[in-house]
Amino acid sequence: MHWLDWLILLGTLGFIVGYGVWRTRRTHTMEGYLRGDNEDRWWAVMLSVMATQASAITFLSTPGQGFLEGLGFVQFYFGLPLAMIVIGWVFIPLYYKWNVYTAYEFIGKRFDQRTRLLTAALFLIQRGLSTGITIYAPSIVLSKVLHWPLGWTCVFIGALVILYTTTGGAKAVGVTHKQQMAVMFAGLFVAFGLIVWELRGTVSFGESLRLAGALGKLDVIDTSWDPNTKYTLWSGLIGGFFLQLSYFGTDQSQVQRYLSGQTAQQARSGLLMNGLVKIPMQFFILLIGVMVFVFYLFHSAPVHWNAANVEAMKVPHAEMRGAHGIAVDGHLSTEAITAMHAQNSKTIEDAAVALVTAQRAEKDGNILGAEEFLQQALDRDNSLRTEYTDAVTNQLPAAEPNDKDYIFISFIMDHMPVGVVGLLLAMIFCAGMGSTSSQLSALATTAVVDILRTGGTGEQQVVATKWATVVFGILALSFAAVFSLFENLIQAVNILGSLFYGTILGIFLVAFFLKRVQGTAVFIAALISQAAILYIHFTGIEIAFLWYNLIAPAIVVALALGLQFVVTNAARMEPE
Repeated sequence: MHWLDWLILLGTLGFIVGYGVWRTRRTHTMEGYLRGDNEDRWWAVMLSVMATQASAITFLSTPGQGFLEGLGFVQFYFGLPLAMIVIGWVFIPLYYKWNVYTAYEFIGKRFDQRTRLLTAALFLIQRGLSTGITIYAPSIVLSKVLHWPLGWTCVFIGALVILYTTTGGAKAVGVTHKQQMAVMFAGLFVAFGLIVWELRGTVSFGESLRLAGALGKLDVIDTSWDPNTKYTLWSGLIGGFFLQLSYFGTDQSQVQRYLSGQTAQQARSGLLMNGLVKIPMQFFILLIGVMVFVFYLFHSAPVHWNAANVEAMKVPHAEMRGAHGIAVDGHLSTEAITAMHAQNSKTIEDAAVALVTAQRAEKDGNILGAEEFLQQALDRDNSLRTEYTDAVTNQLPAAEPNDKDYIFISFIMDHMPVGVVGLLLAMIFCAGMGSTSSQLSALATTAVVDILRTGGTGEQQVVATKWATVVFGILALSFAAVFSLFENLIQAVNILGSLFYGTILGIFLVAFFLKRVQGTAVFIAALISQAAILYIHFTGIEIAFLWYNLIAPAIVVALALGLQFVVTNAARMEPE
């Protein structure tokens, strides 16, 4: 990497961390450390909420999702605006009215301490694990660039975040989010503009979209009701609504962001604006992935996106190969696969040019033939990639063969100009730092306020929360160290959230809307709901994970009502 890229990357990270530490070094009160002194106006709330959700996984996995599957993933967010409306007019007024530091403090006041502890514990488990993933994701990038061991890169990223988050708590998180979001937006627009610029000599932007559309990459809406299909209009509107309602309404990492608003109205406005901006932002990131796909139709792509695996496979494995490039086990050697892939890449380029030419001529017969020819070449490409990945699995048992989350970073490192590489890497790291800092602050606040309930003076509470931040940072690093690369990191985060968010949401729905239900009924219902979701997921029952976010709260609400009815009737039947 060029020295200018290093300067931009390290200068950006150093400025943000240094500014966060300096700006919040005198934060010693609970109001400041846990709620940022309620200084944020609506636009600051919006940016902070977006920065919390837009982790490095967003910028690593989402373009890869767009590259591989097109724009359909955006359906995941279709329920978001509806969720923002419900949270803005139901959740936020009650949080501000009860003057709570955490969402689970509200549950304790509404029900009992047992239910509060259960809800807080579910959050700590889910968020503690996912924080490990948000540290792991940007570490992949730095490990690729610096050729460092992955574990040490996790420590490097985690230490930067722990430093300024421990110093200023929620206030430091909010202060740094503004700079981080500015870097993220700049990186997105620069990346998109440069891709379009690189393609200008071959196809226009409109022709790129037409080409991607012909290959199914622009299919946004899937109206099927198949429960096995991960992303459909209905799973996004219904399952996505409940997931977003739970995440933004009950996850302390988000609740803490809008509890820093000057008033409930400022918090509501910030959250509603997030609902309006988030879908176009995710659509744009997916579109960048689609444009990278179009770019590689006209440029040779790596046979395997993880460059570290490719380098390792170049080490001679003579004992595993026979004559004519055939491995001992009967499969093609990686050299043979690479050669065939290079030849097929030229076929893909020729087929893409033929399709564009046919589209320009607007001859339907030629277009259909060119589309079929290009699709056959792409299917061959996928087959060769699968063979190469299988070879990695066989010859490098300790390596992680999955390479889907390396697509965008490989494109950045191989094709972006000097200076822009540093900016885009800074974008990814800023996203990781912003999300991780919010999560560590929320974990520490929840542990001190809801689990430990240490009491003492405000300054003593702040000290306890600082130590809790360090402890959760170390735990997150430990989780990151044992994570292998999932099929897709952004899916891994959403699956992990779906396993727990539904039950938590069910507890809050009962708290808000079912005034007659008491703590015992909702506590038992929540335990049964969580056990049911874990059973469904880990026994292989074929239900797309987004539907967990509807199933779990439905179980909690129905069982809580039934149990409360039984308890109430039993109490009435007891002799006086």
